Amino acid sequence: MVAFPFEISAVDGAARTGVLKTPRGDIRTPAFMPVGTAATVKAMTVDQVKDTGADIILGNTYHLMLRPTAERVKRLGGLHNFMRWDKPILTDSGGFQVMSLSGISKVTEEAVTFSSHIDGSKHVLSPERSMEIQADLLGSDIVMQLDECVAWPAEEARARQGMELSARWGLRSKTAFGTRDTQALFGIQQGSTFKNLRQESSERLQEIGFDGYALGGLAVGEGHEAMCEVLDYAPAMLPADRPRYLMGVGKPIDLVEAVYRGVDMFDCVLPTRSGRHGQAWTWDGAINIKNARYADDEDPLDPTSDCSASRDYSKAYLRHLFKAEEILGQVLLSWHNIAFFQALTAAMREAIAEGRFERFRKDFAARQQGG
Repeated sequence: MVAFPFEISAVDGAARTGVLKTPRGDIRTPAFMPVGTAATVKAMTVDQVKDTGADIILGNTYHLMLRPTAERVKRLGGLHNFMRWDKPILTDSGGFQVMSLSGISKVTEEAVTFSSHIDGSKHVLSPERSMEIQADLLGSDIVMQLDECVAWPAEEARARQGMELSARWGLRSKTAFGTRDTQALFGIQQGSTFKNLRQESSERLQEIGFDGYALGGLAVGEGHEAMCEVLDYAPAMLPADRPRYLMGVGKPIDLVEAVYRGVDMFDCVLPTRSGRHGQAWTWDGAINIKNARYADDEDPLDPTSDCSASRDYSKAYLRHLFKAEEILGQVLLSWHNIAFFQALTAAMREAIAEGRFERFRKDFAARQQGG
């Protein structure tokens, strides 16, 4: 018995569109989840995020457990109440930080021991503690098992070690999480770029049984082509009737190619990170708004967009804001980028429903590459 019904309404090749139904609202797939690392999607209000069409956002277990602490968030009414977001929230497990903070962390069978990047204090994150933080203290709707994300490149033996530890931690996570009606638990497929390890990981996860399944260990430096090679087979190893979530991805072309291969959900810091540095994502590729060519450009980023940031401000004005180091420039470009990613997933849902996703994919790739 799964926590949340997942209804697939149309299939076009391997691409699917549907709805994951949760008590806090429907998540239309393919779905892009803006990243709210520290209980905020950077530079944006929750109302702005909602207005872009986002059905769900992501919160970060590692950062929230350190500041303001998961216990404090719980005392303040849980993460939804704390940040004023009443739609679904997915929290990551902290596993990715195990890799990215490898210099100040130690992994054992029992747990990850690490030093806070804020004050150096020591912390222990086990599968059981991760479940407590995510499900009981933060109160997230979709909880991720604790896993070990192996750095790339990895020898097969090292990738196997991480995959097997993740599988054992997956079982411990499931045992600690138990059965809940209003929260879901996702398992995470690991195995780096090794097909046999991905297959074994998938089989072990399905033996445990999860509400959804993620593809982990990608977008860690392997590059677009290598990622697509893994996605040629990895999503199909996971149950067709449950959502498939590609973690930490990515660029617009990555999303389209992953949906083409059967992925349903995504998250990435790219839209807001790019926005803070003057990069805007558009239907015709990415642009650097700081470039001199936009100094007298009276056109907006997207005159057809429903998003005010995309439609109502000229490129010349946006460039001026960045050159003058005005915070509003970062706000507007972050807002535009999140809106573009939501418009992209909406366009993919429509193309799949109408049976023209292959054409959409080719046209999108051509425009992103400049025709």
